[in-house]
Amino acid sequence: MQKVQITQITKMTEEKTQKTETAEVDEVNEEKEEVKEQKTGTKDNFVFIGGKPFMNYVTGVVMQFNTYNAPEVTIKARGKFISKAVDVAEVSRRKFLKEQNTEVKNIKIGSEEFENKEGKQVNVSIIEILLKKNLEKK
Repeated sequence: MQKVQITQITKMTEEKTQKTETAEVDEVNEEKEEVKEQKTGTKDNFVFIGGKPFMNYVTGVVMQFNTYNAPEVTIKARGKFISKAVDVAEVSRRKFLKEQNTEVKNIKIGSEEFENKEGKQVNVSIIEILLKKNLEKK
């Protein structure tokens, strides 16, 4: 009876170990894919504006252009963060990306409808600002 229980426990332990190893390998592969996407710039180049400090977003935009070599970056914001998105775009473009001749290619505005915490449908304004490297010199 004890041998059967020990055998069953051993099999269960081996299965758990195998599942854990498989999960760890999957996590490593996902991390490698993320790094590869970031290095090649094939990842969607979006910066979502929220409640973090202003310069975090400016740094994010500048990094997309300089580190990840993105040809364009989209800055997105909703509601009360729209003015911060405009400021991020302008500071990034005028102060940090001046040498790269970065320009505002497009601005989209609109509204989205979603359900708030009380379950009520509400509209919120949105903005998308597309910054693009201009390869031509002035």
